[in-house]
Amino acid sequence: MNHSVEKVLWVRQWNDSLFSFAVSRPSSFRFQSGQFVMLGLPVNGKPLLRAYSMASPHYAEELEFLSIIVQDGPLTSRLQHIKAGDDLLLAAKPVGSLVLDALLPGKNLHMIGTGTGLAPWLSLARDPDVYDRFDSVTVQHTVRNKDDLAYFDLLSSRLADDPLVADEAATKFHYDWVATRNTEAGQDHRRITDRIRDGSYKLDPETDRVMLCGSMAMIKETASILEGLGFVEGAMSGPGTFVLERAFVG
Repeated sequence: MNHSVEKVLWVRQWNDSLFSFAVSRPSSFRFQSGQFVMLGLPVNGKPLLRAYSMASPHYAEELEFLSIIVQDGPLTSRLQHIKAGDDLLLAAKPVGSLVLDALLPGKNLHMIGTGTGLAPWLSLARDPDVYDRFDSVTVQHTVRNKDDLAYFDLLSSRLADDPLVADEAATKFHYDWVATRNTEAGQDHRRITDRIRDGSYKLDPETDRVMLCGSMAMIKETASILEGLGFVEGAMSGPGTFVLERAFVG
């Protein structure tokens, strides 16, 4: 696999098991918001790479990523120690199905994710093309604990400081978060699959378009529910009313 050596630009720790980082972007690297790339480190003289969704939009000068820390994970156990100035390996070719062109035109975009499945939504939510295509744009993020809500301030502010999308996001962007172990009053902390199933999170294939990324169990269960509601999975070769990232689904 062709890859380049890029510099780590910054690292931000969200909690003990979650961090973001950015690497330099090669001038030849082109991607669509929502795609992923293979990223990693040399281990015992060989590249150890894993799939990471870009959290930055396609026009950004740097490439931003969101990662969990798995203490015995072959890559993340090492990646958690990176700091600005370190080298990382970046594959030359981005891929992935969580792109606008895999969806049919619609009114409302729902980006549903668990854990680090938030990353592609951060890319898409900061892309002006999303607001040109949809009247309403929702990031739905489900985690266990409230401190797992990376980028909470950015999203809850409706991207108020983003120079390209702030004006449209002020009226079109919605942030729907669930922390299943949280007990704050006034919040529905049930899993998103339960909320869709009982109709409290309403989705209609006539007007709504859905993207899924995160845990394998959530993606499979939500896709099944969506198909039961009449949604049809899309791809670049044939757009549909919902898409999911098969690279992360076994």
